[in-house]
Amino acid sequence: MTTPDLFDAGTDPAAAAPLALEPGASVLRGFALPQAPALRRDLEHVIAAAPLRHLVTPGGKTMSVAMTNCGTLGWVSDRSGYRYTSRDPLSHRPWPAMPDSFRTLARAAAERAGFAGFAPDACLVNRYAPGARLTLHQDRDERRFGDPIVSVSLGLPAVFLWGGPRRADRTRRVPLAHGDVVVWGGPARLHFHGVMPLAPGEHPFMGACRINLTFRRAG
Repeated sequence: MTTPDLFDAGTDPAAAAPLALEPGASVLRGFALPQAPALRRDLEHVIAAAPLRHLVTPGGKTMSVAMTNCGTLGWVSDRSGYRYTSRDPLSHRPWPAMPDSFRTLARAAAERAGFAGFAPDACLVNRYAPGARLTLHQDRDERRFGDPIVSVSLGLPAVFLWGGPRRADRTRRVPLAHGDVVVWGGPARLHFHGVMPLAPGEHPFMGACRINLTFRRAG
């Protein structure tokens, strides 16, 4: 069950204060906009080294979201399960190093949301084409849950679903625009969340897709 959209776009999103979803979770409107050109440039290098691919779930279903990774660890899924690896299963080489622009943004966003000292070692790169979605889930493949998740939206707008600690908990619809960042940790670290099917469109920054950069401390 969902409720109406929580937030309306502001006139100056880059200067907006964090918008609280609940204790430990907030949205930073437009926070990534100043760094967006650098993020796109570095993203191209990451994808060239470790191409996007559609992973398969342990149950044999192909994910609608295409993904890759950068950093010391990368998240993968196949018939063997969900897990982090130090090497790309396609190339058998280490994942591309996390660009400085990525790391700097993730640390700054976490600090702005109240989580100082965040040191991500994994960045999941997700590409949503129209119709792609992410079902409700918890991020619990990391070794510890004391660090937050930092999620950056680039390109087409999306609707983020924010739930509670149980899958059956009521969800809220949170519209996300280009440059928005969601941070959750502390008491909200294991809350369920997802993304509704992406609506068709064209964005001047990323074209007909949405890119999501999700930073974690996995090791």
